Amino acid sequence: MTNSSRCISHSKRLRCNLRAAGVWQFVGIFILSLLASSPALAWGPETHQLVTHWALETLPQPLQGYFQAYRQFLLEHVNDPDIWMKKDRFERYRHFIYLDDYGRFPYVKLPHSYQAAVRQYGARRVGRSGTLPWQIGEFSLRLTNDFREGKWDRAREDAAVLGYYVADAHDPLNTTENYDGQLTGQTGLAARFGINLVDRYKNFIFFRSVPAVKISDPTEYAFQIVLEANTWVDRVLYADRNALDDLPDYNEDYYDRFYTAVSSIVIDELGRAAHDIGSYWYTAWLNAGQPSVPNH
Repeated sequence: MTNSSRCISHSKRLRCNLRAAGVWQFVGIFILSLLASSPALAWGPETHQLVTHWALETLPQPLQGYFQAYRQFLLEHVNDPDIWMKKDRFERYRHFIYLDDYGRFPYVKLPHSYQAAVRQYGARRVGRSGTLPWQIGEFSLRLTNDFREGKWDRAREDAAVLGYYVADAHDPLNTTENYDGQLTGQTGLAARFGINLVDRYKNFIFFRSVPAVKISDPTEYAFQIVLEANTWVDRVLYADRNALDDLPDYNEDYYDRFYTAVSSIVIDELGRAAHDIGSYWYTAWLNAGQPSVPNH
């Protein structure tokens, strides 16, 4: 193998660095390039805690009383999947689904059955393109079994994590290959939209509580969530680019413009996320036969 073939990379800068670097420098640069190509976090930790808190308001009694008693526990564990990513290299693929990897909206070529999707596209491609809706279906089943078997300690943990995945499904950027704006020259969009924007304007984001409802098919419903969220991708990309127009950087003026343009999306998706989290919890309890809630 020639030196030039060893030095193939994604940019001329990287090729030059590899020629000049030693073995360990090469390894460092390679790792950094992998990290740069990895999906950024969606909603930030505070946002996940916010919608989890809202979700409690959607539950009927006696389920609401039980979860309210463990509210702090839920808030402390809702972001556990972020921690898992540091130990499990496959975890990040459970936080998104690149719908546009399967054609054009409404992506009719993608089976909503995991087994059928794997048969059609292969496990490697399906895994690489993200498995978020199926992960939601899996954790919905886990929570149902927790309730049915009376494992309430584990139910609290799985409920928190299920809430995390449901909220992630409501981030439009978790449904596209252009998750960070990197394909359109808007790198950093994931943090600007999913973290910075919400953190800056969270005092202006309010939730109107709507009672949780029974979900007939948890996995199919998760697909409907990501499909709906995906319809906002182009608007978010356009708003981000337009908000930066004539500005030197992503300053206060940029965020004011950006929020004005996408606030309705953020408020709607976070509100829907809270309602859906409560509905998934409620559905798991119903499917488990409405077991008696233990004293807390």
